[in-house]
Amino acid sequence: MVLLQVLQMPCPGCVSHAVPQAERVHREYAELGVSVIGLHTVFEHHAVMMPVALEAFLRKYRVTHPVGVDVAVAGTPIPAAMRRYGMQGTPTLIFIDRAGKLRLHEFERMDDLRLGMMLGQLLTESSNPDGL
Repeated sequence: MVLLQVLQMPCPGCVSHAVPQAERVHREYAELGVSVIGLHTVFEHHAVMMPVALEAFLRKYRVTHPVGVDVAVAGTPIPAAMRRYGMQGTPTLIFIDRAGKLRLHEFERMDDLRLGMMLGQLLTESSNPDGL
């Protein structure tokens, strides 16, 4: 299963909660088959959101899970994945289960307990696909 954590560097909720939360999930659940992927999506402050700034950000916050960069779309400030998934902003959390089904699309901060419950449910489903 994939946990996609969508972030933007100047987003206070990303810095204080979402990025550390994604890193904890990566460190705790990777062995259970949870892949955490960050997606840096730039929809404002484009001039300062260069790859070198993202590299420094990831180093500063000790991010070890992979982080991709959303693709800019000519003529609009909204990048491709943000547009395709109808994201309202950052942080956004997306769960995709092992069958490729979108199971969660949550804008803003997600509580750690709620995230843990969701992870537990999805891990149980994936280890017991027949519901037995």
